[in-house]
Amino acid sequence: MDGMGRGKLRIYLGSAPGVGKTYAMLGEGQRRRSRGSDVVVGFIECHGRPRTEEMLDGLETVPRRPMEHRGSHFTEMDVDAVIARRPKVALVDELAHTNVPGSRNEKRWQDIDEILDAGIDVISTVNIQHLESLNDVVESITGVPQRETVPDEVVRRANQIELVDMSPEALRRRMAHGNVYAPEKVDAALSNYFRVGNLTALRELALLWVADRVDEYLQQYRSEHGINATWPARERIVVGLTGGPEGDTLIRRAARIATRGSGGELLAVYVSKSDGLTGASPQALARQRNLVESLGGTFHSVIGEDVPTALLDFARGVNATQIVLGSSRRKPWQYVLGPGVGATVAAGSGDIDVHIVTHEHAGVGRTVRVPRSGVSRRRLLVSWLVALIGPVLLTVCMVNTRDHLVLPTEMLLYLLLTVGVALVGGLWASTLTAVMASLLLNYYFTPPLHTLTIRDPENMFALGVFVVVALSVATVVDIAARRTHQAARSQSESETLSFLAGSVLRGEQALPALLERVREAFGMESVAMLQRTEPHGPWACVGGVGPHPARRPEDAEVDVPISDTMALALSGRMLPAEDRRVLGAFAAQAAVVLERRQLVAEAAEARRLAEGNRIRTALLAAVSHDLRTPLAAIKASVSSLRSEDVSWSPEDEAELLEAIEVGADRLDVLIGNLLDMSRLQTGTVTPLFREVALDEVVPGAVIGVPESAVSLDFPETLPTVWADPGLLERVLANVIENAVKHNPPDRRVHVKADALGDRVELRVVDRGKGVPDEAKERIFEPFQRYGDAPAGSGVGLGLAVARGFAEALGGALVAEDTPGGGLTMALTLRMAAAARPASPDPPGPAEESPEHPASRTEALR
Repeated sequence: MDGMGRGKLRIYLGSAPGVGKTYAMLGEGQRRRSRGSDVVVGFIECHGRPRTEEMLDGLETVPRRPMEHRGSHFTEMDVDAVIARRPKVALVDELAHTNVPGSRNEKRWQDIDEILDAGIDVISTVNIQHLESLNDVVESITGVPQRETVPDEVVRRANQIELVDMSPEALRRRMAHGNVYAPEKVDAALSNYFRVGNLTALRELALLWVADRVDEYLQQYRSEHGINATWPARERIVVGLTGGPEGDTLIRRAARIATRGSGGELLAVYVSKSDGLTGASPQALARQRNLVESLGGTFHSVIGEDVPTALLDFARGVNATQIVLGSSRRKPWQYVLGPGVGATVAAGSGDIDVHIVTHEHAGVGRTVRVPRSGVSRRRLLVSWLVALIGPVLLTVCMVNTRDHLVLPTEMLLYLLLTVGVALVGGLWASTLTAVMASLLLNYYFTPPLHTLTIRDPENMFALGVFVVVALSVATVVDIAARRTHQAARSQSESETLSFLAGSVLRGEQALPALLERVREAFGMESVAMLQRTEPHGPWACVGGVGPHPARRPEDAEVDVPISDTMALALSGRMLPAEDRRVLGAFAAQAAVVLERRQLVAEAAEARRLAEGNRIRTALLAAVSHDLRTPLAAIKASVSSLRSEDVSWSPEDEAELLEAIEVGADRLDVLIGNLLDMSRLQTGTVTPLFREVALDEVVPGAVIGVPESAVSLDFPETLPTVWADPGLLERVLANVIENAVKHNPPDRRVHVKADALGDRVELRVVDRGKGVPDEAKERIFEPFQRYGDAPAGSGVGLGLAVARGFAEALGGALVAEDTPGGGLTMALTLRMAAAARPASPDPPGPAEESPEHPASRTEALR
């Protein structure tokens, strides 16, 4: 296969166990074989299903590789044999399967990667509940944790994904007919994992996940073929935000539109201009972002000089079908500057529907942020054009009517034009208008005409006054515009700084969210937080937003040093000096967030070390005190027996030997508990599960207590449990010993068990003093001895070890009050019928025993 490209992967994705994905995979293999393709079976689990086994007829099967683990024999797919066989297509079942320890790869999907790299096409299967991103969702729905998972990215990389689906009712009928599980397992499966509600939820998860994947394929296809037209395959509603008070109304209206059809998607977009601090309130944007996300939508910030164009580009880029905008907040006279965003978007939207939503702030006016020059570039251009052309046009109009006008009237008209230019464009454009107006007045309207000579002194005085008034008005208007700009900047800066101060007081620690605020506020393409371990060491990006954040301060257009080891880097454009003050506040806050995050990590590590130190201290105390007593008794007894000065009678020797035996037993129990606690602390408890009958384990657990102190009550129909018998015996021994220790001498500890659904509950009941509610959890902590327990009675590890082992078995151990006084320990375990694997081979994937999908890894430990 040298020189061949990578093979193609096709996955049959099942919405639930038993829907027929393996059958569908084999059917595809048979179809390809019939068309002449070289198809082999790399690994198939038929689980005893006759119809599935029939589909194997005529397909070559690559022999499996035998393996041994802990004295048991298993088989796995032989990857080398499949690659050496070099077929065109390999059929490999159970993508999420965990290989037997000792295999070359931990997971089967890694085996499949090797086969694909060899240029062989692979067809595989997986169930929706095994996707890593849905692990917690499936557990919350079904109550069953999925221990075997596959990364979503592995499935997303597949060239083809085909959903194998079946209605819940049809699947339950298949199970009732014995087409999925053995007859003795059907009732338990139907009443637990395969309930209609569970299957419906899993089916919806599968449909939504596949729909998202299809959408990715569609976006990729549109991008590769340069398609900009909207394809309304799915309702996507884009709501344009300005950061103004109407935003909440628009978001809620857009969300209602999105929910009218199934699968609607809500996207909120804010367009920021790349000319410094934006006019939008940071608090308003943060609130609207939270509102969008709470309604299931996503918030986006894009940079664009022309808002309608940027908005339409974004909508077409996400294949939006509808755009929601608010009615303009402009006052009527402001429309002379342009038609507005809503009208422009509607005119250029093409096949995208545009909704203009009315709101209470429509038409009441808005504060337009002006750049540092006092006016926008568009208004500045318009003012200079009017300054050059306006006086000429006005002169042409008045020349034809000068017989009916007097000089003061003509001067007032020119003054009106000058004031208008000053309102639009500021000082310099209005100055040009005033100069041109004075020259045109002198040439066309002041005798002698068509010369620049002024014969009448009064006209000369009037022209001088006109120039002074025009320039004065232009200066006043320009100063007012600059003061308005400064006030707007001050308000924007104060709101931004107030927002930062509030985030400090609230203890917000999300660094990416803060960097996103920086990007939005200053209209940058990307923002990165850089850090290094020493003043002259290499930089590392510890947080970044936007495409391609800078990796070094010198790679960015703007860098703000925070300290010798931290810097904020912004890419996109240079910032004016007046923006640096607020940017410095953002940088300081980012440093605080980063330092707080590091302090939290250090505090967690310190707590872990302190807990370990506490356990070590308690362990030393236990060794120095509780272990000394039995050691002293053993030492004294041995010394007495070896003494040559005293002749011991047989009865005395027997008593001393008994004391040695009792002390050794106590040491054995104490050391065993200490070792068990160490195993739990280091996470090395590895159960070996099998079917266990409680009446086989409990007798061994009560050997260490007087026979008359315990009574057992197990019904004959009690089902078996799925557990490690050794660990289960240790749990019961510790719990029963603790109960006998606190039970009155004249009363028995009752041990009884009952089946509850797919669980078996074993209760150990004593009639002692009991434990208050506030102490019921504390008694399970290491080195805790409640009440007046004698100092030499143990190191307080029995119940801690018992709970740790119970949880390792997939069960639970809780303390409850005994009616009438005393304490009851309730141990809940999994029923074997609901948890054991479906075949004698290595415990297979969770899909074949979903009532409790014990993973192969768990079963082989």
